Amino acid sequence: MRIGVALPTDYYEQLTPGVNPVDYLLDRARKLADLGVPAVWLTQRFDYDALAVAALIGRELPGTTVGTAIVPIHPRHPNALAMQAQTAQAAVGGRFELGLGLSLPEIAAGYGNTHPRIRYLREYLTALRELLHTGAVDHTGETLVAKSPTRSTMPALHSPVPILLATSGPLTLRVAAELADGALPLLTGPNTLADFTIPTLARRAAAAGRTMPRVLGMVGGVVTADVAGARERAAQQMNRYGEMPAYRALLNRENISDPADLAVIGDEQTMADAVVRYAEAGADELIFALTALGSARDEERTWALLGELSRTTAH
Repeated sequence: MRIGVALPTDYYEQLTPGVNPVDYLLDRARKLADLGVPAVWLTQRFDYDALAVAALIGRELPGTTVGTAIVPIHPRHPNALAMQAQTAQAAVGGRFELGLGLSLPEIAAGYGNTHPRIRYLREYLTALRELLHTGAVDHTGETLVAKSPTRSTMPALHSPVPILLATSGPLTLRVAAELADGALPLLTGPNTLADFTIPTLARRAAAAGRTMPRVLGMVGGVVTADVAGARERAAQQMNRYGEMPAYRALLNRENISDPADLAVIGDEQTMADAVVRYAEAGADELIFALTALGSARDEERTWALLGELSRTTAH
């Protein structure tokens, strides 16, 4: 099982004034590679472009897989996102993976997009897949127009960029099964993964005549002796999601009340056991986030363990 880490490891971290965020993320990625973590995933914020940083990291670290987890589809048109993704893929020699997802409704509306969300997502992925696989698109739909004046030669250089879709409930899982190469289940515990997420993906993929998409579990957690302090910080960052209906439904399926209860916090064995649970639930890969819930030393311990677990579970 390949295990990666999402950067920045504290999504709400405010960078020190004067610090170059690209330099900062590159330094963090180098440290992850030194500790044996084979994959680095960039979360999109408002102070850098995740695809550009992923390309830079992959260029400097030839043995590292890079991707985005995740990039909201607003405000990027699929033509623009395809160009960015194919550039990143060429820059890193075929080791780039595109994780994307729906924007929150208020963010989409801020960019002037008030179309039905799932219908727009379907049309968006339909156009994007065509661009990434063939280099051209001619799509006129109910919510989206995407056309190519010329055909790109990028798809011939490497295998098409894999599309990984952030999922939660039945609607996004169906889109992932029918149009994506992988699913990134958000706020999904191992029980829900095994009993709901993976069966839904398998059923929908089979109905569409497609192979089962990869499943990349997303997990927050840290190796630390300060369990209480880390749990408090996890609650500060995660509990707002418990108010969102789609995520609340997932928490109810997992039979937990607080999103922070999904965070893996404890010693090395606690984290190793969690990796086993997600693997047994059917996850093909794992992406660890929020590894900054403890101290800097705790985070380094976490990264070192994840690098070791990624090596040992690969055999």
